[in-house]
Amino acid sequence: MISVHVLILLIILFWNYDCHIIPRIEECGLSCSQGIHCKSKPSSGIFNSFCHSAPASLSSMVLKSMKISTVIKCPQGSPCSLHLNIKGTLSLDENIRGLEICSFSLDTQQSQCTNVRFARKKNKILNGKKVQVQFNCFEVNVAQHIYVTVKTVPNYCEVKMSQEYYVEDCRNSDVGKHIPACLAGKLDYNVDRTRKIISVNVSNFLRDQDYYIRLCHKWFTCEDVGQFAVIKGKDSLKSVSLKYSQLLPCLCIEGWLAIPDARRLQLCPFENDTKALWDNIVYNPVTQTLAWEPSCPVLVIVNLCRLMKSNDHCEDIQDSSKRFPEKQVKYSRVDTHPRLCMKFTTKQGSWVKCPFAHGEFPAWKMRTAAVADRIQVFFTSQTKAHFSVLVCNRTQLASCESVGMRHSVSVGDSVSIMMSREMCGSTICIQGWRTDVDYSVPLQTCDIHCGFRGQTYGNENPAKALTHRMKSVHSLH
Repeated sequence: MISVHVLILLIILFWNYDCHIIPRIEECGLSCSQGIHCKSKPSSGIFNSFCHSAPASLSSMVLKSMKISTVIKCPQGSPCSLHLNIKGTLSLDENIRGLEICSFSLDTQQSQCTNVRFARKKNKILNGKKVQVQFNCFEVNVAQHIYVTVKTVPNYCEVKMSQEYYVEDCRNSDVGKHIPACLAGKLDYNVDRTRKIISVNVSNFLRDQDYYIRLCHKWFTCEDVGQFAVIKGKDSLKSVSLKYSQLLPCLCIEGWLAIPDARRLQLCPFENDTKALWDNIVYNPVTQTLAWEPSCPVLVIVNLCRLMKSNDHCEDIQDSSKRFPEKQVKYSRVDTHPRLCMKFTTKQGSWVKCPFAHGEFPAWKMRTAAVADRIQVFFTSQTKAHFSVLVCNRTQLASCESVGMRHSVSVGDSVSIMMSREMCGSTICIQGWRTDVDYSVPLQTCDIHCGFRGQTYGNENPAKALTHRMKSVHSLH
């Protein structure tokens, strides 16, 4: 466990990272100490890339130290920019004409180099003297990962210094307030659900800069949904209207300045609107496959369930649970009964969708008839099907324990079940289900009166139909 002292130290470090003040410069440039006259000019870095063996008199320690920091340049009337401030110490030597300083961005793979030259006469007089060189004209971006090298001119092998450096990001208060890439602005929105339009108003950004707005679906990245809109810096009206097809929990509004590496502001205001996610259910009658695919990443448990007639509760079907699926959920060989449903459970609650409840697929029915001490059970279906039947004792609403042997029967046939006096009662049920599929709902006829001749009992109200896509929802939360 982290001690209190370590925790306090970490808090101080993070506070310093976010709040330390970055020095200002009015102009970038080069300076050398000890009165040494030096000048710089941009370099490609190519001509000094090959090294030579150093003279025996030249120490490998002529380059003493290097320190890198960040400075801010804010010209009047122009946006502020970040620059590297590179300081290095060199022991002057008659074999060294100058230095080459280069910065290489590990993010963009781009490099910047400059050559620093010393006056030859001063170089000989001050041989062995230390001189501090400071250069701060390399412009960098927010949060860049930089690799800085300092070499001698000529380039002597093993006489160089290098260092990695991370430029402050927008969490630094100075950078966040003054660098355009961090000025993401403020987004306000209004939703017109009838016209399916989101109106976005932008404020608190650089007025002379264009601003981009888009809708996106947030997965690992935010994927485009339609075209992005542009608010021109010269426009007085700083608002746009964006059309959407569905309000999904991963639908986000994203805005950013039209400059390279600009910070992006993201609003995802519909995270609790999960209802539309459960509509994407498809049934394939050829393969008997029921499938659901998430339109957004969502932490959900998916189950097949049996919708109870008495209280609209949906009882989970055994071995059908799928936890937190990233891709499509599939159930093969599914019974198309109207009471076979899909249940989705999230931290917000549970939703039930019944894809076979609206009339496109025929449903099977179970009938029973009591004749003396026997119960005659038969099934009707417009398609070929096989069933199992047993007598059970309903101990709970959704639990029925077998009290007799199991019988098999096909459509068009019937089975006769012998009933003893002890097997008759209000909790005794005849239960039937399909056995030619992997997922089926059991139907029950209960409260059997064995002594009534010729009385016929039906199961729950017969199904009227089924549908490819779910259209009704029973909220259980």
